[in-house]
Amino acid sequence: MTTAFLEISNGEKLSRQEIPHLSFNDFQESALDIVKNGGKVVHYFGYQDDDSSLKLMAVLRTDKLLVAGCDAKESYPSFSQTCEPFHMFEREIAEQFGIRPQGHPWLKMVRYHPSYRNVPDVFGNDYKEDIPGNYDYYQVEGDEIHEVAVGPVHAGVIEPGHFRFNCIGERVLHLEIQLGYQHRAVENLFHNVQAKRLPILAENIAGDTTIGHSLCMAQAVEALTQVQPDRGAQIIRTIALELERLANHIGDLGALSGDVAFLPPANYFGRLRGDFLNLALLLCGNRFGKGLIRPGGVRFSLADDIRKTLDERLKELKPQVEHVLELLFSASTVRARFEDCGIVSNIDAQHLGLVGPAGRASGIPYDVRRCFPTEHYGQIDIPKNKKASCDVYARARVRYDEVLQSINIIQSLIESKVETECVNGSNYNLPASCFVVTLNEAWRGEVSHAVLTDKEGKILRYKVKDPSFHNWNGLAMALRDTGISDFPLNNKSFNLSYCGFDL
Repeated sequence: MTTAFLEISNGEKLSRQEIPHLSFNDFQESALDIVKNGGKVVHYFGYQDDDSSLKLMAVLRTDKLLVAGCDAKESYPSFSQTCEPFHMFEREIAEQFGIRPQGHPWLKMVRYHPSYRNVPDVFGNDYKEDIPGNYDYYQVEGDEIHEVAVGPVHAGVIEPGHFRFNCIGERVLHLEIQLGYQHRAVENLFHNVQAKRLPILAENIAGDTTIGHSLCMAQAVEALTQVQPDRGAQIIRTIALELERLANHIGDLGALSGDVAFLPPANYFGRLRGDFLNLALLLCGNRFGKGLIRPGGVRFSLADDIRKTLDERLKELKPQVEHVLELLFSASTVRARFEDCGIVSNIDAQHLGLVGPAGRASGIPYDVRRCFPTEHYGQIDIPKNKKASCDVYARARVRYDEVLQSINIIQSLIESKVETECVNGSNYNLPASCFVVTLNEAWRGEVSHAVLTDKEGKILRYKVKDPSFHNWNGLAMALRDTGISDFPLNNKSFNLSYCGFDL
């Protein structure tokens, strides 16, 4: 397949002049052709150029990464009419820049904010008093239809999100999920802070994905400034990303255990999650890995005494993990609840563009660590881990496999001495008129940051994509024709991020 898009590498610095600037029609034709033939959308976003003109850019992936841009139109025929993976991206562009994708099948707000360009809102909202209009929820008509509204305020400490169920009896016909209540505007903050604040922002995009997001940011700055971390730093970063995966997967399995009222493994997993968080604490002084990764390398070395302690703790924890995994997955009562619950077929998953464990559970083998490896992953054999049953059991089983694989990866990396020169100060002198996109496989799936600089070397556009941006609609699809009482179980099987979505 020939395309007008340019083939690029993960973390490759490009002059913006190298990126094909197509006519809108050629851009649309090429983008749709790539995605309809099996490609996926990594990024599709708008930005205002140095002269304030509005541009569009897309980063797509097949077995390669591809990029191109074009001038934006105030309205254009929606890509989503014929190619579903563009759905959320077009809604986001419409909200951020006030351009209308004509014929979009589900054109609604994403994060409840006025246009960045101060142009009329395409959704018909009035922001004069900073109060958006009513969000038009989908409704099912019928005498026996009823709606169940949950949130946006929830018990406990989770972030806001609204779930609107259309049900007939206990059966869910449709679930609509509306997020975007926090108004953090994280992407815009990247344009307006001192350079040394970039890592702090990246680490706090989604707190449970500190390593995933801070790694993408660091790699982007490194590519732009032509700084290469040493081998030891790459190994430590890889260990940190796998520790983050371990702690979160184990936490999710504990939550799933609790939702099927199997309390022994729920409590056991809860304790083990703390143990793995404490290994991150051992590595850098913070249980979530904050302060570890900076452009140019890492701020903490892996001294031999720490490496020895890490090895001892993993040898102690591994049989415990194996035991509790067997306890959960060998229980017939657990299998009865997990199997055939919340199915997202492979076809639906492909159309929605699911990534990470949610995608692999629906038969999509994609894993950034294997397909576009960074850090030390090019020297590691990453299994495909795809499953066929597409249900809660498959999403739990992917975590089962990846927990054991992550332990093995870390153990292999700490077998021998790891030497690195710690980074005390980073180079943030970005080159003018350049572009870079970075991808990593965080524990929820593909995290990606794209950075454009202006003619003075300042950040013109910083685009963040958390895997939850793809996967929330997967949760909605999983609830189709499922009992509403199974919502908590399905929700935990995805365990998506509110803050990672609300940028």
